[in-house]
Amino acid sequence: MTAALTPPPKIQFFANDGTPLVGGKLYSYAAGTTTPLATYTAYAGTVANTNPVILDSRGEADVWLGAGPYKLALYDSDNALIWTVDNISSVNNGIFTGPVSGTTGTFSGALTAASGTFGGNVQMASANGSCLAGLRNRVINGNFYNDQRNSGASQTITAAAALAYTVDRFYAYCTGANVTGQRVADTAPNAYLYRFTGAASVTKIGFAQRIENLNCQDLAGSTATLSVDLSNSLLTTVTWTAWYANTANTFGTLASPTRTLISTGTFTVTSTLTRYNTNITIPAAATTGIEIELSVGAQISGTWNIGNWQLEFGSVATPFEQIPIGLSLALCQRYYYRITSDSAVTTSNFTSGAFADSTTSTIGTIVFPVTMRTAVTALEQTGTAANYVVRFTGSATAICNAVPTFQVGDASGARVTFTTAAY
Repeated sequence: MTAALTPPPKIQFFANDGTPLVGGKLYSYAAGTTTPLATYTAYAGTVANTNPVILDSRGEADVWLGAGPYKLALYDSDNALIWTVDNISSVNNGIFTGPVSGTTGTFSGALTAASGTFGGNVQMASANGSCLAGLRNRVINGNFYNDQRNSGASQTITAAAALAYTVDRFYAYCTGANVTGQRVADTAPNAYLYRFTGAASVTKIGFAQRIENLNCQDLAGSTATLSVDLSNSLLTTVTWTAWYANTANTFGTLASPTRTLISTGTFTVTSTLTRYNTNITIPAAATTGIEIELSVGAQISGTWNIGNWQLEFGSVATPFEQIPIGLSLALCQRYYYRITSDSAVTTSNFTSGAFADSTTSTIGTIVFPVTMRTAVTALEQTGTAANYVVRFTGSATAICNAVPTFQVGDASGARVTFTTAAY
């Protein structure tokens, strides 16, 4: 067998006066009994300790736990009981330090995180061998908090067209007929879901995110876990598919993808929103970015709901990671930034000091709130000339008499020129 605990080199015990418990005796039993249960001298779990384990001149011994659960009893060299702790189960990398509840002796070292009661602190890694916090979710905006394009408004996904970006960091597509996609309110404690509404003749709906290589290349050669909330009022199967880009962050188009399949599978869903998860074995070559897609087939009616999408390192699905909305927005703005969500503006979005102006034009720079992933190659604008407004210090507002010209910038900003009426 293999022992499940990875402790420091030695486990050490102390007497009531704080001195090493020289000659102390550690008995090990099956939990809740007085039936001896072996501990081991090394991680391999092939050589059992004596029972009791006799502590050396430093009050130390090599103690590795097996499958357990255990009851441990500590005695001094005169066979006086110091403490007993029941229902101890070994957990990888669990480390216990501090006093044991209800005793006068003090324990420090590598006792596994246990179901027994302890008065000290238990320092425990997550089920996946790392901290439960720390931006473990590689999917950005997995709870759909950020919707800079639509602000929760309905969006038509056009059948057989190029992929359509929806809520931040996600795209959708469909075949057979147009469908509607929309961020909708969920019930507490979750704020939002993303919902597709089916239509007659629909043959497929896809919803996906492309994860930048720098945010996921450490997953290469390991196991990752995909988890997501799903419900469907019509269909019972949702397909998940994972790919990696053939070259860094270049996945191609919907019609001509440049990606390699990692694996695919299905979730059997119901009309009740339920959390599902699956393990994905990420190949060593997948250092170029990962694309994760959920899809359904003939959604000819009804609705398909998606929520709390997460991809994380390890084989265990941990709770969905909630991160502050401001941080979530900044992560999204690395890829897409909208100056305003209202095209019919009535005041300037920029400070007057950022612009040089004449009687016919105003020129300035838009500074993005975060540095974007790459230099800007295209800028999108909506509205009419009358919607774009520039305010000058010490004078009335000058209304554009032509749609402003946006010029390509770099990853930190872009240049805009407003052609204005004389003032």
